[in-house]
Parts: sequence; C-alpha cells; structure tokens
Amino acid sequence: MRRLAGLLVVPLLLLSAACGSDDKGSDSASASASAPSKGGFPAITAGAKFGEKPTLAKGTGTPPKELKTNVVSEGDGAKLKNGDAIQVNYLGQAWDSTKPFDNSFDRKQPFDLTLGAGMVIQGWDKGLVGQKVGSRVELVIPPDLGYGAQGQGDIKPNATLVFVVDVLKAKQIPASAKGTEVAQDNVDLPKVGTNADGKAPTVKIPSKSTPPKKLVSNYVLESKGEVVKDTDSVVVNYVGLLWKDGKTFDSTYATGKTQTFPLAQVTLKGLKNGLIGKKIGSRVLLVVPPDQAFGSKAQQSIPANSTLVFAVDILAKM
Repeated sequence: MRRLAGLLVVPLLLLSAACGSDDKGSDSASASASAPSKGGFPAITAGAKFGEKPTLAKGTGTPPKELKTNVVSEGDGAKLKNGDAIQVNYLGQAWDSTKPFDNSFDRKQPFDLTLGAGMVIQGWDKGLVGQKVGSRVELVIPPDLGYGAQGQGDIKPNATLVFVVDVLKAKQIPASAKGTEVAQDNVDLPKVGTNADGKAPTVKIPSKSTPPKKLVSNYVLESKGEVVKDTDSVVVNYVGLLWKDGKTFDSTYATGKTQTFPLAQVTLKGLKNGLIGKKIGSRVLLVVPPDQAFGSKAQQSIPANSTLVFAVDILAKM
C-alpha cells in the first residue's frame, strides 16, 4: 500500500532525497564554549548549548559499527517513547566531513515526527527513545541504521552519520478521536464509523450517488479541542479510499503508526483545507474532488481524476 506522506507534503530530510539544500555551511552564529569529544564522539566546537546551531569537528579514527548516543546536556522533561509526537532541531554531518549536509537551525523550522513510526532513519528511532525533552543528544549512526549502501542526496553510500539533536517537545498521542457524535444524515455522502477504540473506522460510500464537486469537510466526532490553524503540524490517523470503487489506497491503521503533517507544507489542497478550522481530537470526513486532489495525474493506485474520501482522526498538534 502506497504511503501518502511523500505525496502530501514537501519531502523533508530523513524522508527523501532533499538533503543539503538548506545548509549554509558549518559556521555557527554562537560564540558559546565548545563541547570536547567524548568516548569517540566528534567534538562540538562551537554552539554547544541547547538551542544554538552547533559546529561539529570531523570524526577521528575508525567510525563505530554500532549506534552510539551521547547526552551532551540532559533536559528535565518526560522521557521519549515510541508513538510520541516529537519536535526537534538537528544538524547532520558525515563522520569524515566537516560540512553539514543538512540542519533545521538555518531554516528556523523545527522538524516534527512520530517516534518509532518509520518516518526517519532507524538510528533516530532507536537513539532518541528514552531521551528527555529539553536534552541535546549526539548520535553516531552506522550505515545499516542510516542510508546504507544506496546513500541519499549528498550523503555518500555506506556513510557513518553524526547528528546533534535538540529535543524541543513531545506529546503522548491518544489512540483515537473522541467527542460528540455528529449526525450523518446526508444520504449522498459517505458514512464513517464512530468507534473510539483505536481501530480503523468503517467508511461506506453510497453506490448510487454522484461525488460532490466541492470539498466536503464534516465532523463525525466533534471534540472540544483547539482549532487547527494553517501553521500547525497535526498528528493524524487516517484511512483514504477511492469514491469510485471504495478501495482503500492508504491507511495509517494498516501500519499502526500515526503520521505528522506540517500543514504549511501539505500539497494536497483538499486535505489541507479540510483540516484547517477543525478541532484537535475530532474525527472528520473529507471528500476531496479531483481539482483539490491529484487532478488529471495518476498516482500509482490512485487513477487520474479521482475523488478521494478520507476519515481523519486529528489526534494532536505540535
């Protein structure tokens, strides 16, 4: 089943080949003290404090063959667990280089992910579990937990990677949307199940109705949470179906892993517009006409000119 994440949002570091395009070199604006090398970890030569863009020295000697984690400074927040939605700043560099291939500090846009959801390379998912919010962590990631023999963008094949990661936020994600059931009395629209057990809701598409030509965004379960803004990053579970035949083309429930969408970067217009203005904690039915979906361009299992149907649980925002 094709994961929609790469189609819905602009590719990000660790998700695709968009590495290095935003890096501005290894100079740090901070004049703070350096953090010396420790236990074989490359030294942070400037910008050592949490929140500052770091500068990393080149690794020395043979790079380790196993994942190594160094807590540069420990925060006092909650420990990270698989399934948490987290927000981080990071800088990434190859072991044998002094030039970063990417960092979020220059973009001034932290990176959102769901830990353990396979959204990032394995070295991140494994190395960040158990770290505390407010910590700065240095990760040395061997090729088999990074990009392996294929490499990625500016990252050479079989590269050992070094990351400095500042853990900014973390939220525990509920299993399901909850709220007041909203009547689904339009017989020409799909009906969505109201279960709140963390399992995929049923979606029944009317077989004899013509799909609407305008975007539909209706509550199924309406919570009392905050309203979603276009600048938010939202953590969701969803199932996506084709109106034409009711076939599921994507579902987070199939993998048991939520997705985090920065709405400012979502390119599927109907999904973005359908979530803005809805309340965190709610379940929403979206019916997305072709002109707000993929239009005349087929997307693997999604034929051209398809009307898409989504049942989306808006579980949290970052």
